[in-house]
Formats: sequence, C-alpha cells, structure tokens
Amino acid sequence: MQEILKNQIDKIVPLTDAEFQVVLSYFSIGKYKKHQYILQQGNSVPYVHFVVKGLLRSFYLDKSGKSHILQFAMEDWWITDNQGFYNEQNATLNIDCLEDAQTYYISLENRTKLCIELPKIEFFFLQKMTAGSIALQNRVLSLMSKNSEERYTQFIQLYPNLIQRLSKTLVASYLGISRETLSRLSH
Repeated sequence: MQEILKNQIDKIVPLTDAEFQVVLSYFSIGKYKKHQYILQQGNSVPYVHFVVKGLLRSFYLDKSGKSHILQFAMEDWWITDNQGFYNEQNATLNIDCLEDAQTYYISLENRTKLCIELPKIEFFFLQKMTAGSIALQNRVLSLMSKNSEERYTQFIQLYPNLIQRLSKTLVASYLGISRETLSRLSH
C-alpha cells in the first residue's frame, strides 16, 4: 500500500526511506465501502485523498437533482473538492465510492506542515496541482468543442483501464451524453 504512494512521489521528487517515513507520518489511512460518501455538498472539506485501492467519483447535484460527474479517481489518483479544501469553504461537490476503497488522506494543516518540514514535497504537490489543472482544462475544452463520439473515443484512449470498471450510465454522465447515445457509440 505504501509503495503506491512512494512510487508516485518518486516519479517527481525522489525520496529517501527516511524522508518517505516523514511523509507517511502526516497522512492517515481511510477505508471505505462501496456507495459510502467521503464528502457531501455543504460540508467542510477536511482532506485531500490519494487512492490506494478502489474507485471514487466526484460529482455535483444540481437543484433539479441531476448528477454531473466532474472526476473519477482510481488507484494512484488524487481527489478532493479543491475549492473547498484550499479555500477552507464548504464543499460544492460530493465524493462517493464506486467500489470498496482505501486512501491515504491529509488535512490542509498537515500538508502545510509537511511542506515546511520537507520542502521538496511542496514541488511535488505543485506538479500534481498543475497536472490536475491541465486535465480539467482539457476536459472542459473537450466538452465545449467535441461531439459525443469524439468525447467517447478520447475517454477510451485516456482511460482504457477505467472504462471496464464503470457502468454505461456513469460514463454517459461523465461525457455529458445520454445513456442511449453511449449505447449507440459503444457498439
């Protein structure tokens, strides 16, 4: 379990075993069941999660009760409500588990302390935030400029291991298309 986190950090900033033990000391371990919420709209956002096992999704429920999926997060991915976490505001998103899941999670206070104690971790977090911003920008541009078939093809290319783990309903919601349209595209 620890190796997944260490490998991800090492790709950006190699750590000694002692440094990695410092990193681990700031994280806690979360274990969640399928369908369990780890964050709900309107609540505080105490943590950012690194997924070690399982599959999570972040989504927004609009006033009519329609679900809009912002992100999926599987092993080796990070997930939180960024606005709520970094601005210390209540969540605008929900995060729930699509499978049983395990995460390492860290509070903003501990993240700050960790970056002070081990400054190269700040560079790691900056790189992860930059990559996340780029991915989100590409997702928004895809939704604005690509048709449903192009978005589906792009999703399969970007996330070949994820497509088998998701229902067609969830994929359709993420792509902003109907379940029927997705069924036509996937045949």
